Amino acid sequence: MAHFTKATSIKDWLNQRLAIEKVEKVMASEYWIPKNINFLWAMGMVLVITFTFLLVSGIFLLMYYQPNVDLAFDSVNYTIMREVDFGWLWRNVHGVAASVVFLIIYIHMFTAIYYGSYKKGREMIWISGMLLFVAFSAEAFSGYMLPWGQMSYWAGMVITNLFSGGSLHADGLVEWIRGDYVPAQAFLSRFFMLHVLLIPVAILGLIGLHFGALRIPHVNNQDGEEIDFDKESKKYLAGDKAGSKVIRFANDFMSKDMLVVAIYLVFFFYLVFYHYGFAMDPVNFDPANGLKTPTHIYPEWYFLWSYEILRPFSTNIGLMAFAFAQVIFMMLPFLDRSPNTVPASRRGLFKYWFWAMLIDMIILTAMGKVPPIEPFGTIGFYAALTFIGLWIALPIITMFEKKA
Repeated sequence: MAHFTKATSIKDWLNQRLAIEKVEKVMASEYWIPKNINFLWAMGMVLVITFTFLLVSGIFLLMYYQPNVDLAFDSVNYTIMREVDFGWLWRNVHGVAASVVFLIIYIHMFTAIYYGSYKKGREMIWISGMLLFVAFSAEAFSGYMLPWGQMSYWAGMVITNLFSGGSLHADGLVEWIRGDYVPAQAFLSRFFMLHVLLIPVAILGLIGLHFGALRIPHVNNQDGEEIDFDKESKKYLAGDKAGSKVIRFANDFMSKDMLVVAIYLVFFFYLVFYHYGFAMDPVNFDPANGLKTPTHIYPEWYFLWSYEILRPFSTNIGLMAFAFAQVIFMMLPFLDRSPNTVPASRRGLFKYWFWAMLIDMIILTAMGKVPPIEPFGTIGFYAALTFIGLWIALPIITMFEKKA
């Protein structure tokens, strides 16, 4: 049994039992961050803040939301928006945060790709981050069902139909997911449970895993420099802060983070108060009606790129392309065969691959929003082929990359 002494304070009493000083050193004051990083490394903290907004606003909305097909629409659009004091504010915060969080995720993701933050030794950082992306996607989709408007209903119908597997005709699986032949009460109840309980718990666990994965290899830096963190941290602790290449996570790096967060909050609340409508689909302000199909069904903007990869092809090929798009990013650390952990600008052909992928995903997102009429259908088709082709080419162009 551990040796306990008479405590001199409450902090000392807790420290002997919970090792709070050691935890604080491991996670904060002696967790070392490279100096040579830019504001893009603050996106992780921005994501934590945004997720906190989602949790807090979600709790307030949960107090008045009714997970019933006859009451859900009115509980959101009438009770919360008109009868509850500041209910409109909490809904706007939740809606804007649910959309903006994906903008920050994509910035965070492409920053990691550009600077090679998924390379050897940091694979689990990337994999845990992509698992978080999947969890946030599931959370967003389940939440989109809850207002029970027209687009909620029909988006749920279309997305769950994907599980039929095309010519596999796995209709039983689709019915099992819905709990009925069509989206109805069982469907709403299940997605309500997923949205407010199961998926948020998974997200919290994955956030812990993501931060834990960062602890041993440490974060990358914008120059791709290999830093001896033990040596540089000793210089810092010895008083040579200017000569050390690292700083403490708390409170040195946190002060940088908070400046970026402050700027972000101005942008965020500007959207909340003046442009919240961008996160609200007009079609979803009509109650769900299984007998009236909307003219054009499409998902939220952050899913449009993968939706457009599905749409231009026949059913079976489209499903395979869609499945490919969902898993391929997870494989990036193993497809990139280059030994270099440096910015894309110093990596020859990979530099062009990176910008081609980014531009292609923007084109796919734009094409996913519009009806599949010409010339949009053709543009979307070739953009989808380009996406697949870029990933097939990645191992080849990186295999022959010279050591930087």
